[in-house]
Amino acid sequence: MATTELSGSSSPAPRAPVVLGSRWPVLALQAAFLVSFVTCNDAPPVPGDQLHIDRSWVPETCSRQVKEGDFVRYHYHGTFPDGTKFDSSYDRGSTYNVFVGKGQIIAGMDKALIGMCINERRFVKIPPSLAYGSEGVADVIPPDAILHFDVLLLDIWNPSDSVHVETYHKPENCSRTVQVSDFIRYHYNGTLMDGTLFDSSHNRMRTYDTYVGIGWLIPGMDTGLLGMCVGEKRIITVPPFLGYGEDGDGKDIPSQASLVFDVVLLDLHNPKDGITVQSHYVPENCERRTQVGDYIRYHYNGSLLDGTLFDSSYSRNHTYDTYIGKGYVIAGMDEGLLGLCIGEERRVIIPPHLGYGEEGRGKIPGSAVLVFDIYVIDFHNPADSVSITSLFKPSDCTLLSKKGDYLKYHYNATLMDGTVLDSTHQYGKTYNIVLGSGQVVIGMDIGLQDMCVGEKRTVVVPPHLGYGEPGVADVIPPDAILHFDVLLLDIWNPSDSVHVETYHKPENCSRTVQVSDFIRYHYNGTLMDGTLFDS
Repeated sequence: MATTELSGSSSPAPRAPVVLGSRWPVLALQAAFLVSFVTCNDAPPVPGDQLHIDRSWVPETCSRQVKEGDFVRYHYHGTFPDGTKFDSSYDRGSTYNVFVGKGQIIAGMDKALIGMCINERRFVKIPPSLAYGSEGVADVIPPDAILHFDVLLLDIWNPSDSVHVETYHKPENCSRTVQVSDFIRYHYNGTLMDGTLFDSSHNRMRTYDTYVGIGWLIPGMDTGLLGMCVGEKRIITVPPFLGYGEDGDGKDIPSQASLVFDVVLLDLHNPKDGITVQSHYVPENCERRTQVGDYIRYHYNGSLLDGTLFDSSYSRNHTYDTYIGKGYVIAGMDEGLLGLCIGEERRVIIPPHLGYGEEGRGKIPGSAVLVFDIYVIDFHNPADSVSITSLFKPSDCTLLSKKGDYLKYHYNATLMDGTVLDSTHQYGKTYNIVLGSGQVVIGMDIGLQDMCVGEKRTVVVPPHLGYGEPGVADVIPPDAILHFDVLLLDIWNPSDSVHVETYHKPENCSRTVQVSDFIRYHYNGTLMDGTLFDS
């Protein structure tokens, strides 16, 4: 940055000569001066050729001190020993901005600024030999005047500086970092080097949302945000030539100001991203996976990338029920629900262009990445029929159930996730029906056909053959698939007669039982399933 530009803009006329005015000749500036650092309480009288510096306040933390070649911004009051003010940057409403050690200010001030920390305050007494000497400044500073300056340093930077990044929190899991062309959402507090707040996204209660590395930000922020993880917190210090430069922002950021941004990254994606699927649990037995056109019931927790919960089916105590691949849900979820098993747990991460986009929705901010943790309860297809699996069939299975038969059976009824709905065993009695008469749901009428006594089978009934969309209040959820474990105990039909099967007959049979005969016999009495009830 050109020295002439800095000196020309730092102190308007007519006060400019006080600090930038006539310079001592080179030989005079090369003279040896003794610099003394003393405290307020024991400051001795100032000899005519001695610079006196009183460090009246020094911050506890001083990460950087002024050295030759640095550019500084500071405020000052200039007075004579009797207290008469001759100049003040406060009166002008702007700091004094200058390179140190370059001869742009009086020699005493060039020396007095060396070693200062940001927010440090110094009282400086400068002898005439290090100020304006025997000539003074016409109508402002008399010849041979001792000058007192009350200096407060607000900013330091150097043309060789780059963006400084200090990470003070980084999450343990950091699977992805910010790259050029990524779109991010972050909160920040923006301050000057002295701690003055000039902007805050927190105060607006809205994140700052932007692409990185394509010129939407000041160059320093474009650089400082690279490599961040979601949840990371860092301090980014930007020198003015990578910030708002000589002009500032025209409002709260002054000319040539270093900027400090305290940033927390909340969200990160790239326009080229697709969904990310992470399977947390897959059941060992997965006979079927979801496809386009299936109807699915699932629970979910929906959160933002920073963990903020925006929705949960669990909190409503009701599954989310929908068709897959039909546009009933956001595009990312339509894709993320494919290939699932009943009982599977999966995380689906959806970029905003496959979610709710720039506008957002409800508690979901614009351009937000969405994280859904899903647990599949069940799914079916409208074309599904009843699924029947025979678990046990007796060797003698000649008499099969048919429409019109009277059946006695035990069952356990559950949802597909194992939730128990009902069981005849808990009542200690069988369930008795006439098959095909509408006494049970259609799917069960189908599932009980062609069974033999003693057979065990599993009957899976899709909702359109069960209790459908309404379900049964407080018992069976809407659109639920039903799972029955059935044991058939008895079959008979009103048209049946007594069935006699002789399995042994003696060779000599001279007489048979007739009406009114009196007989004696042994017997074992069992039910059709073989249960002995008497002997």
